[in-house]
Amino acid sequence: MRENTTRPPVLPVAPTRGRLRPLGLDEVRITGGFWARRRHTNATATLGHCRDWMERVGWTGNFRAAAEGRVHRDRKGREFADSEIYKLLEAMAWEAGSGGAATTLDAEAAALTEAVAPAQEPDGYLNTAFGRPGQQPRYSDLEWGHELYCFGHLIQAGVAQARARGEGELTKIARRAADHICATFGRGGIEGVCGHPGIETALVELARLTGEQRYLDQAALFVGRRGHHTLADIEFGRAYYQDDVPVRDATVLRGHAVRALYLAAGAVDVAVETGDDALFAAVVRQWEAAVARRTYLTGGMGSHHRDESFGDDFVLPPDRAYSETCAAVASVMLSWRLLLATGEPRFADLAERTLFNVVAASPSEDGRAFFYANTLHRRTRGTVPATDADSPRAESSLRAPWFAVSCCPTNVARTLAQLPAYLATADDHGLQLHQYADAEIATSLAGGHGVALRVRTDYPSGGTVTVRVVRSPDHPWTLSLRVPAWTAGTTASLVGPDGTRRAVPPGTAEVTRVFRPGDEVRLELAVTPRWVRADPRVDAVRGTVAVQRGPLVYCAESVDLPHGRDVDAVRVHPSVEPEDGPGGTAGTVVAAGEVDVHAERSDAAWPYEPLDRPAARDADRTGIVLVPYHAWANRGPSTMRVWLPTAEPRTTEP
Repeated sequence: MRENTTRPPVLPVAPTRGRLRPLGLDEVRITGGFWARRRHTNATATLGHCRDWMERVGWTGNFRAAAEGRVHRDRKGREFADSEIYKLLEAMAWEAGSGGAATTLDAEAAALTEAVAPAQEPDGYLNTAFGRPGQQPRYSDLEWGHELYCFGHLIQAGVAQARARGEGELTKIARRAADHICATFGRGGIEGVCGHPGIETALVELARLTGEQRYLDQAALFVGRRGHHTLADIEFGRAYYQDDVPVRDATVLRGHAVRALYLAAGAVDVAVETGDDALFAAVVRQWEAAVARRTYLTGGMGSHHRDESFGDDFVLPPDRAYSETCAAVASVMLSWRLLLATGEPRFADLAERTLFNVVAASPSEDGRAFFYANTLHRRTRGTVPATDADSPRAESSLRAPWFAVSCCPTNVARTLAQLPAYLATADDHGLQLHQYADAEIATSLAGGHGVALRVRTDYPSGGTVTVRVVRSPDHPWTLSLRVPAWTAGTTASLVGPDGTRRAVPPGTAEVTRVFRPGDEVRLELAVTPRWVRADPRVDAVRGTVAVQRGPLVYCAESVDLPHGRDVDAVRVHPSVEPEDGPGGTAGTVVAAGEVDVHAERSDAAWPYEPLDRPAARDADRTGIVLVPYHAWANRGPSTMRVWLPTAEPRTTEP
């Protein structure tokens, strides 16, 4: 791990200014627990799975076909398929940079790069879907073509290689592409934007890597042009790709959720690097509105299947939740940038919720199947997806190994590969912990003084986080720990090295002192199941409640119900607090409730009853077993729901 060295840290996001300094993949190592298991699966299964599937369905071969002049005839996949190769390359770089199987990953990345490189044209243009004989001309379809979007992921992969492994051929390809973009879309060039944002964050990160101002200027141009109707109107309206209102005038995230969140992340990057406080404030305003009125309990965003978009305020139907995995990844990207800029723990709170309940839900336990969309209520058991063919997205109650649009598997892969970089930061006063996992941290504080910590926790199953000082300077500094927002109404305590205990509210808990090796600071959080209700304006879930335990959202799954019932037969009693299931904090929660024996009857001629004389219903009184939402659909086809109806008042006992 990096400590007291002049080598730049391995950083996925590297702002030159801001309240907090991120720590790199060579400064933070996740050593065990929830995220270590998932990162191991990602490295040993998911990366290879994605590589093999992209070769199998022909997406890797598109670059060879382009170089050989047959791409117009032989190209496979959607117009944005190139981007999946780039996201995989990025994931490989971050995994190698965080201590993974570097030699093997470097060889695999080199082989992919060798396939990509010959397809790049002399002026830097690189895309297998446009620009060659028999194809549409370059940039002839900015609304749907995704050319700049693909370039964005190429550049991010090049930056990842440079930071994690040293500048190589992939970085050179990315820089030539960026130079082409600046020459083509700069002042005096094409006055347009891409229908799918993503190039903005990439150009800013390349500017941070290289120090080249033109890349930052081009990113700022793209952000400034958005919202001025440079793209054609479409059936979903210009709001679909955020070309309806300028970024700095918008009041809420809207339109296609992934596009909106990628654009917001790019706008934050531009605002931070240029000191544009008004632009930054506009994005914070949009984030606040979206979190307050357009976000699911899981942290998921996007309630429209038809256009993968945000719905109107409080329109959050659980059974129609799209909550795309890529939108969750983009939300974490945005929250992280806002946290670095401001230091405010609310941004880490949303990142935590989204990581545990959406990003972690997407991959199967073996890392070889994925959810594209993340519904909160599955009404039918569905069918087992084919293992030898790609699947329609969002169509099965089980995860699928690959999709015709497989943006989510590679997005999850690159996110898990860079996850250690989201755990901790530093500033002039000390070190801050934002996400909790077994970890080892070694970095330098202000003045070049080395500090090393060891974090031990069984979070999120348990609520104790113990931070042991391994190395420390001989002057005072501040250790800060985030006290999650979900602790409101519970007990949270901070125990200092001297054994002093104090209650801490949600926000940030700090200890400032001269730390000595062996000193321990302990954060104790009450991780117990709790009922949660929605704002009454979320009309779709009135009369229901959900269970949350720590940062984890729970759900009922039909495989746990008696008599083969579906989850729509469940009624719960919120007057009785839910409890941990057998095994204590092992995973399940038991809620007081019942299974309505007649809930699935099909013989009623009319499905409504007078409220003034409710009919008595037979029911099995039982404890309803709930499982973490991220773990559902790992035991075969099932029905599932997060929001559980409360038991109706009874006139007679069954």
